[in-house]
Amino acid sequence: MITPHSFTAALAELELPNVFNPYRECCATHDRVDAAHIRRGNFERCLEAALEAHVDTIWIARDLGYRGGRRTGVPLTDEVHLNDASRLLRGGRLEKATTGPVVAERTAAVVWNMLSTIDEPAVLWNVFPLHPYEAGDPFSNRCHTRKERDIAWPFLTALIAMIKPRRIVAIGRDAGLALDGINVPVSTVRHPSYGGQADFISGLRKIYGLTATSRQGTTLELPF
Repeated sequence: MITPHSFTAALAELELPNVFNPYRECCATHDRVDAAHIRRGNFERCLEAALEAHVDTIWIARDLGYRGGRRTGVPLTDEVHLNDASRLLRGGRLEKATTGPVVAERTAAVVWNMLSTIDEPAVLWNVFPLHPYEAGDPFSNRCHTRKERDIAWPFLTALIAMIKPRRIVAIGRDAGLALDGINVPVSTVRHPSYGGQADFISGLRKIYGLTATSRQGTTLELPF
């Protein structure tokens, strides 16, 4: 039986070149000495809370980002929004795993603006659940390779088996294409980066049946 603990423990075993596994590794530049343990705990608590609340939707983007999930252990979530994740999932306090100032990520800001205004929790995930970076530049983002996706794919199927979602929201065209053939209804919205914020918000409004005059129509302006 798949549990949040067994899932995160297995995730921590993955080790690949030019990939940072935040559930296994500690960054010598930014992390606390117990950072990997903290991040495993953060994500495990999110999964436990989602199961307890019978969350029925998974939002899936492409890769873990170096300013977001690499630091927090929670996909699509930066340090600025850890408290929002704690509140929405009611899963207990999520901890900061790094030293120094809180770091923000633009994509996470838009995602959490929508999650907070919708006020309905979703499990957050990535097609490739670790942080792939360019060789020699650990604080960069790159698209995962097909080989890396194949290695990590069993975690997506295991997550679906554990959560049993009635729908999946793919964030971005790449995520939507990768999820083609999944035996769960998938709706694809534009990724909020590179000028896609308005389309991302309108796509989610449609999926969640929100009206243009509702609170959920609020737009967070960011300098993309």
